[in-house]
Amino acid sequence: MEWSIQLGGAIALRARLRNTQLHEFVKQYRRIKRRVMRRSEGEEFLLRRYFRIHGKPLNLTNPQTFTEKLFWRMVTWNRGGMPPRFTQLADKYAVRRYVANVVGQEYLVKLLWHGDDPRAIPFDALPAEYVIKPTHAAGQVIIVKGQVDREDIIRRVSGWLASNYYWGGREAQYYRIPPQIVIEEYLANDDGTPLFDYKFSCFNGVPEQVMVRNETHDICPIFDTAWNLLDLEDEPRAVRPWVPKPANLDEMTALAAKLSVGFGFVRVDLYNVKGRVYFGELTFTPAGGIVKYNPGCWDLKLGEKWNLALDR
Repeated sequence: MEWSIQLGGAIALRARLRNTQLHEFVKQYRRIKRRVMRRSEGEEFLLRRYFRIHGKPLNLTNPQTFTEKLFWRMVTWNRGGMPPRFTQLADKYAVRRYVANVVGQEYLVKLLWHGDDPRAIPFDALPAEYVIKPTHAAGQVIIVKGQVDREDIIRRVSGWLASNYYWGGREAQYYRIPPQIVIEEYLANDDGTPLFDYKFSCFNGVPEQVMVRNETHDICPIFDTAWNLLDLEDEPRAVRPWVPKPANLDEMTALAAKLSVGFGFVRVDLYNVKGRVYFGELTFTPAGGIVKYNPGCWDLKLGEKWNLALDR
């Protein structure tokens, strides 16, 4: 009873202080403190996350496995050791210039609009189907088909623009990306089958594996570049069905190789629609580091392929 009375009093006090000068001062103080302590608190966050996933401290001095090197990258970048180009390459609008320069504009999904004002979205000029994404985040998307609730989209997009994706997983490449929205053409197969996303894990410019995902993320088979299904999963209870080998796999592999030159590790995501290949994104810290290989021997196998000298 006493505890509930105290809680009620605290809630009432916060309600009275809301929108007062003191309340605004406290909010501003918290924002400043968060920015000042960002690197130290971010490192603690990442070290705790690694320990929680793998049950041991992170080897920052001499990382050997893939997941050790992945967290080494995240911690090093969080400390301020990230080259500025990774901000551009993680930016879903700015990366288009890199792709156009390296492999050509024909591999880019058609851009319908981009900007930082949700109310400026030209709904009347857009086709019946399109995709809306923030430039400064991952995994956030709105797929529009037919009738659209404009106010709902504006509300959701405004929420994206008001947030900094960095704070969710301390992935430093997202911290300084200017918040914008991109609207792209919706890609679909003629027969209505799910669109596959081919995720090429590349080490030092060499594609080694291809993970296949569909729109609903029901499946997660992993193949080598000769299209042999591997005895490997990187998420619990992954469904690993056989997926037909793309007819233009050689073209996709060559594109992934070109886009991954100069990186110790990067995942190059591509789409393959109606015989045409499209660029999806570059991923430098998959799943925010929440990766655990089964069987575990793959962690070391892939770690041996990652040349950290390219990160340094």
